[in-house]
Amino acid sequence: MIILRNITLRRGEHLLFADSSATLQAGQRIALIGANGSGKSSLFSLLLGKLGADAGHIDGIDGLRIAHMAQEVETSGATAADYVLEGDAAIAMLLQRLKEQEANDDFEGMAQTHVALQENDGYSAEARSHRLLSGLGFAPGDAARPVSEFSGGWRIRLNLARALMMPSDVLLLDEPTNHLDMDASLWLQRWLQEYPGTLLLISHDRDFIDATCERVLHIEQQQLNSYRGGYTDFEQLRALRLAEQQALHEKQQRRVAEIEDFVRRFRYKATKARQAQSRLKELERMQQVAAAHIDNPFTFSFPEAPALSDPAIYLEEASLGYAREALLDRINLRLHPTARIGLLGRNGAGKTTLLKSLVGDLPLVAGKRHVSPGCRVGYYDQQQLEVLDLSATAAQHLQRLSPDAREQTIYDFLGGFDFRGARADDVIAPFSGGEKARLALAMVVWQKPNLLVLDEPTNHLDLEMRHALTLALQAFSGAVLLVTHDRHLLRNTADELWLIADGTVQVYDGDVASYERAIAAESPAESRRPAPAPAMPAAGAGEDARSRRQNAAARREQLKPLRQTLRTIENDMARSEAEMQDLQARLADPSLYGNDQQAELPVLLKREGELRQLTEALEERWLETQEALDSLGD
Repeated sequence: MIILRNITLRRGEHLLFADSSATLQAGQRIALIGANGSGKSSLFSLLLGKLGADAGHIDGIDGLRIAHMAQEVETSGATAADYVLEGDAAIAMLLQRLKEQEANDDFEGMAQTHVALQENDGYSAEARSHRLLSGLGFAPGDAARPVSEFSGGWRIRLNLARALMMPSDVLLLDEPTNHLDMDASLWLQRWLQEYPGTLLLISHDRDFIDATCERVLHIEQQQLNSYRGGYTDFEQLRALRLAEQQALHEKQQRRVAEIEDFVRRFRYKATKARQAQSRLKELERMQQVAAAHIDNPFTFSFPEAPALSDPAIYLEEASLGYAREALLDRINLRLHPTARIGLLGRNGAGKTTLLKSLVGDLPLVAGKRHVSPGCRVGYYDQQQLEVLDLSATAAQHLQRLSPDAREQTIYDFLGGFDFRGARADDVIAPFSGGEKARLALAMVVWQKPNLLVLDEPTNHLDLEMRHALTLALQAFSGAVLLVTHDRHLLRNTADELWLIADGTVQVYDGDVASYERAIAAESPAESRRPAPAPAMPAAGAGEDARSRRQNAAARREQLKPLRQTLRTIENDMARSEAEMQDLQARLADPSLYGNDQQAELPVLLKREGELRQLTEALEERWLETQEALDSLGD
């Protein structure tokens, strides 16, 4: 268990956390969410020891093995399989030692190294690295390719595989699905469901959070607020809390108005002065509850789509592919003006090939492509960010598309994508990936398309922007052809699914959920089993295998009661936390402060104090027990 106590953290002049506390219980899968810039990545850096808090401290983290997914793209001459295997540094070291011993004919050393590999499942390491690569969408021959040959998105996948390869007690993942297709995302989802350690996940994919996480940690107003359940549960609970908060705020504002009115009328009347002063003191004591601000900063819609004759695009006996080599063959399809289609298919099946061929970016290998004369395509592809002019502003990007457009119209439009005021005139080079993605999407919307072709449009977009995009697509009157790993977006915007497989395109009879089940049935459990968690002890030069096994057995007997005590404490803490959340929800209920229920308030407040004391005592017991385990090398 990791306990963050009264953490305060600044980055420059920006206050991220102010006297904030949270408890990460061992084995929990937790989603960390919050607005861009709220401190999610900084919290990861705190846990990794790359940042120090300005105040407060973190308990329970010493001695834990923490794996994290690096966002930096390394250059390496190692093969993909070796790069991933190096995530398990202890096994990689033993394998390298074995090579050196074999080269030097060190038979005694080789024997000891073989024992260490046998005891720590080292012989399966290479197979595990290959399974991770396969699950994350790499082709069979990719394992032997050098890391330097892969593009940036595929190198990020390699970093993810390397983090999953590392035996760990805590796993930190920052947007792991950003560069994955749906099949790889589903594979990772199942892998994480079986991960035995503590998972802390930053993600903007609500379905992925729902499927993998049992708790949400929300960063808001420099605080870490905990919610039970996945993202859907969080959304419902927070909406309820904000409604209660707003009701309480409005009630208090009415009372403030009454007091201020009384003071204004009677402050200087001798007979009422004492009462006026009493009400002023009440006003000072009253806790001011902030009004709930739940407005989404993104408010945009697609313009009415120009009329389009049927079919918008028609492929006739078409073969699609690259360098005259067909990936999809003899394709006949019609895209109707009101079609809303989601594409399904494994990585490499040809989804992007079909999109590029439909919009004319990729010439047909054979066959014919017919396009309606009035067809205006809005195409968003995965490389959209790479064609932005980093030296230009957001406003200039739109001005170049429409030189005659009024300046105010451009600024009003960009405001819907949260480029407000001076931000619209800032050079975009230092913009975050999410901001650049929003600008690229804004450029597509600005051109008033009647056919939208979207290839993974949600990469880099946060939850609020994804919600706004979903609403905008639902109201769009033109045709939509969509590839996305965001299942929530797919379910809520596509009326029909097409499956690309075995060189063909056909209508898929099921829904998104049935496709998930089909992919799960094709993926054996062994291929997604997490790497073993136990730490690997170094092999002593003079200690034989039998002696080590005996020592390990004795140590396990010592550890057993301590581990049982730890589990009992963690269960007690979970119950205490659940009761505290229920109690705080009750205290936030405005009806509690009515005259007919005021007798209940002291009882609840007393119980709240008891729970806080109990939680502190349990945390202290947990730390003492964990220290005892650490001293035994657990």
